[in-house]
Amino acid sequence: MFGSMMDRPLLVSSLLEHAERQFGSTEIVSRETSGALHRYTFLEAAKRSRQLACALAQLGVTHGGRVASLAWNNHRHLEAYFGVSGSGAVLHTCNPRLHPEQLAYILNHAEDEVLLFDTTFLPLVESIAAHCPMIRQYVLLGGGQDMPKDSRIPNLVCYENLLAACAGDFVWPEFDERTASTLCYTSGTTGNPKGVLYSHRSTILHTFAVSLPDTLSLSAHDCLLPVVPMFHVNAWGLPYAAAMNGCKLVLPGPKLDGASLYELIEGERVTCSAGVPTIWLGLTQHMEQHDLSLSTMNRTVVGGAAMPEALIRTWTQKFGVEVRHAWGMTETSPVGTQGSLLPKHANLTVEQQCAQRAKQGRAVFGVEMRTIDADGNEQPRDGKAIGELVVRGPWIAAAYFKGEKPALRDGWFPTGDIATIDADGYMHITDRVKDVIKSGGEWISSIDLENAAVGHPAVLMAAVIGLRHPKWDERPVMFIVTKPGQTVDKAEILAYLADKVAKWWLPDEVIFLDALPLGATGKVQKMELRHQYADMLDCPA
Repeated sequence: MFGSMMDRPLLVSSLLEHAERQFGSTEIVSRETSGALHRYTFLEAAKRSRQLACALAQLGVTHGGRVASLAWNNHRHLEAYFGVSGSGAVLHTCNPRLHPEQLAYILNHAEDEVLLFDTTFLPLVESIAAHCPMIRQYVLLGGGQDMPKDSRIPNLVCYENLLAACAGDFVWPEFDERTASTLCYTSGTTGNPKGVLYSHRSTILHTFAVSLPDTLSLSAHDCLLPVVPMFHVNAWGLPYAAAMNGCKLVLPGPKLDGASLYELIEGERVTCSAGVPTIWLGLTQHMEQHDLSLSTMNRTVVGGAAMPEALIRTWTQKFGVEVRHAWGMTETSPVGTQGSLLPKHANLTVEQQCAQRAKQGRAVFGVEMRTIDADGNEQPRDGKAIGELVVRGPWIAAAYFKGEKPALRDGWFPTGDIATIDADGYMHITDRVKDVIKSGGEWISSIDLENAAVGHPAVLMAAVIGLRHPKWDERPVMFIVTKPGQTVDKAEILAYLADKVAKWWLPDEVIFLDALPLGATGKVQKMELRHQYADMLDCPA
């Protein structure tokens, strides 16, 4: 026997309709590529999103057609989030930090028909346009004054002119909630990037999860600043969550330096934010150099890489901001876990609480996770047994775009992360499968070594890789970037680590660099380090 409830489809357009009707006067603040701040409301954003949907129809984009974007976090990109998907087309957010050849590859693989792009990326688009024959319309996200006088880009039109030619009375269509809404490609660290195709249903369910009290605890009282790019896994779903909950939304545009972010946070009275650890590291440096504090911000979600415990301690103790670790990946939409504390942790010391926050957290409702050994057997949830993390749920990929299947393990998605899970469900990533160091038959966690090193007062960033060794198979090598004006040597680093990790974990070499190689999503590219230093330990024992 079935229930007798209405069966209404879960569609992205319903989020914007809700925001328009319930939070129409709530402000959206956007930093333009020029640096100026643009202000309008959800009511105005909804009208312009409908105008965009109408314009796309006039351009011949049909149900399921792909529309690409190369844009920062700004109000026009937000309109594309709703206008493209709401019309029944698929928004393909592209990472401009990819190599131009990779970018052209994903535009062709996705069979994009229209490309929306910010003025910042005009040279990039000019360089790849000849290699993207399926794109028949290029749209510059700006006004007439932003249009180039002479450009090699074919069929280039102005976004504001497109919208001006359309009324705001477009009616959002209804269709199956399993219809594709957005397309995001993996960063392609090995081989070509793979497309992950999200549905309207998965997006709405994921938005509920992001909004939960133990995730981001969002409401109309919040001012939300997504620092994580809108071209990276839909900004972790935060633009959708702002519409669902009526948050004031602050979009930082291209200026992600510490000074610019601090100005936005304080000027707009931001309460909640989200971004990768390198962003908070830059903001920390700016605040410490100028003896600044935060007056309204009270929590942030950190993901994309492990946030060092020392940095968590700075944010909680010095700045009074609750740090909530999260874990996810492109294939998980991305939020899979959240790291809020339980009531039982209230009596822990600040140091113990920070150690708990350094874990990647517990699965949000809708996501199941377990760790398995090499034979596929589930590992004990004791916080000690190590295994590969596998997950499943309604917003986790079962296949890649165009039918390529991931190697599911009995219906579970293998994440490539090595982790533990404790009795309370807290998951702690100890390494990536490809990054774990096996020395003398035992595992060494590169992440734990990195986090320990960053606790040194002179260390800004650290990366650890395993290199071939004639006796021990692999041994760890550490790369250090020091803070401006600070100096430290190998002996000091090893002495600092001596009582923090097992003796046999201590790196064989410590190399000091001016900067670490970072990839398109801000993660350290350890492959480059392995390639450059491959043979340094390959000598007679």
